Amino acid sequence: MTFFNEQPVTSADKTFFQLRKAIVEGEVLQGSKLSETELSTKYAVSRAVIREAINRLEASHLVERKANVGARVVSLTSEGLLELYQVRESLEGMAARLAALNMTDHEIDELQSLLNSHFEKVQSDGSYYQEAGDVDFHYRIIQGSKNKHLISMLFDGIYHLVRMYRVQLGMTGPRVTTAFDEHKNIVQAICNRDAELAEMLMRRHILYSKSSIENKLAND
Repeated sequence: MTFFNEQPVTSADKTFFQLRKAIVEGEVLQGSKLSETELSTKYAVSRAVIREAINRLEASHLVERKANVGARVVSLTSEGLLELYQVRESLEGMAARLAALNMTDHEIDELQSLLNSHFEKVQSDGSYYQEAGDVDFHYRIIQGSKNKHLISMLFDGIYHLVRMYRVQLGMTGPRVTTAFDEHKNIVQAICNRDAELAEMLMRRHILYSKSSIENKLAND
């Protein structure tokens, strides 16, 4: 199971983390071809290390291989967004429901503190970018579900692809404050141990986020 306060054990791990971050944040452009030779020069590692990183990125759904084309970074599309967010809505809705039942009072207090720190950021610079891992609201709730299979499906499966859509096409303008308010309501439901409401609010939040990203894709 993957956790994002993870530390690279090998040079292959380090290269994988660096390349994953570059793809998620758009430094390596969506749809671009990945050249083992160029990447091995850039990261000062062997082609074998790059090959392993690309295989791991493919397993994370950030890279796809096509016959006679090779490995490419996935493209962010309306169709891809729809399929991804249908799965995300269901799984993260379940995570919120389980978090309301399974998070300790201390973990809920920490989640509230995290949200307070996010509020300061929203107020000061009008953005709502969240790093991967413990400072990501959604990551904390997924962890709080305490369901190992669900955590693995999200973290090892779609978490970074979701982040790619969120980071590159995510919250700006009015969506920043409405998304924060939605987060606040989800935390309140979890705090009240209202599992049904927490799931409903999370599902609605993800639907709203999908609509916001869809509008950006349509206008690009």
